[in-house]
Amino acid sequence: MNQSNDILQGYEQKTPGSRAEYDRAAKVVPGGNSRQAGFWAPYPLTIKSASGARVTDIDGNQYIDLLNNYTALVHGHAYGPITDAVAKQLGKGTCWAAINHAQTELAEQLTDRVASIDQVRFTNSGTEAGILALIIARAHTGRNKILMARGGYHGSLMEFDSGFFGKEGPMTYLGEYGDSGSFKQQLAKHGDEIAAVFVESVMGASGIIPATSEFLNEVKQATNAAGALFVLDEVLTFRLATGGRQQTLGFEPDLTTFGKLIGGGFPVGAVGASRELMNIFDPTDLKAFHTGTFNANPITMVAGNVSVRELTAERIADMERLAILFKNGLLEIAQQVGLPLTINHVGSLLNLFFTESHSGIHHDRDDLDISRRFHLACLCEGLFIAPRGLMALSTVFDENLVEECLEKAKRAMQETASEVV
Repeated sequence: MNQSNDILQGYEQKTPGSRAEYDRAAKVVPGGNSRQAGFWAPYPLTIKSASGARVTDIDGNQYIDLLNNYTALVHGHAYGPITDAVAKQLGKGTCWAAINHAQTELAEQLTDRVASIDQVRFTNSGTEAGILALIIARAHTGRNKILMARGGYHGSLMEFDSGFFGKEGPMTYLGEYGDSGSFKQQLAKHGDEIAAVFVESVMGASGIIPATSEFLNEVKQATNAAGALFVLDEVLTFRLATGGRQQTLGFEPDLTTFGKLIGGGFPVGAVGASRELMNIFDPTDLKAFHTGTFNANPITMVAGNVSVRELTAERIADMERLAILFKNGLLEIAQQVGLPLTINHVGSLLNLFFTESHSGIHHDRDDLDISRRFHLACLCEGLFIAPRGLMALSTVFDENLVEECLEKAKRAMQETASEVV
């Protein structure tokens, strides 16, 4: 294997301003950033502006954004209808300790779209949504522990971190994603301790691995039989259908967590459930206390209303069509340059693996050297993707933009192949 570092050197030569900004930030912010997913070696970019499908760094380099803030920006950057709505709201105030009308409108949109929920309560992130779902489950069951999939991700909380890193913790039991039997075994053994089972309809951080409706329904049946609640994480996957991935699968969880796109580019999270489960927040008979200074912030609610309303079934289908076009083009390029490539794909979401096949969690990857080189090569060529190979299209993509992405990806793969083949 050729161990040259031409790609790394090219990245460093192209981004001296980002290097300087990272060094400056690292003096006052641990690790130089407040978000682990925003770091990669030798240093991450510093972005100064973004519009549509493109972002620009402080050195003036422009990139086609194939990540869209880890799927959150389903309409791309500075989407006109969202920025117009936010600008209008800014002049009316940004927060107050009372209800705002946009909160009600967004809740109505979500309950209209998602058959399994009657009511919604808002938070400021997907992590907070996961925490709130756990609060509800603990209040409902009187239990404390959770069961989740090994390698799953539901936010930054001790209970969820255990599962993400594949190790059971004091409050966390693990099942194997896609294997309902492993979940049933844990529920049979520990059911009287478990308040909730958390599962993603598509495992995101582990590489876009979809669940089947059979798996979800079997696990939910066992969960409810044990007296626990089933929480479906739709933070990443709500973009896959107007009613989320659960609509496509014909599945109805006890609770659903939302985030990302429902905030229109602003911090957001939410939990949806039946009126019966949400009654614990009834102020006349309060059973669980939940508050937050910026919950249902009017800026976020206004932006989220536009984001959700304009994510139509037609736009969802078009993103999937373009994702398939892009996927097929990438596979053809990889074959031409002699790189092994597997692409996990669901709807507008893709994850690249430089192996002949992949279905396991990302910690088990044996292609990390190639994927890291390809990531930097993409940045050098003007493509912005996740270091782990995650990509998510937005509604502003079209065939011409996909073709431009493929041209850049071809050069990046050629450069990667020259170093590793």
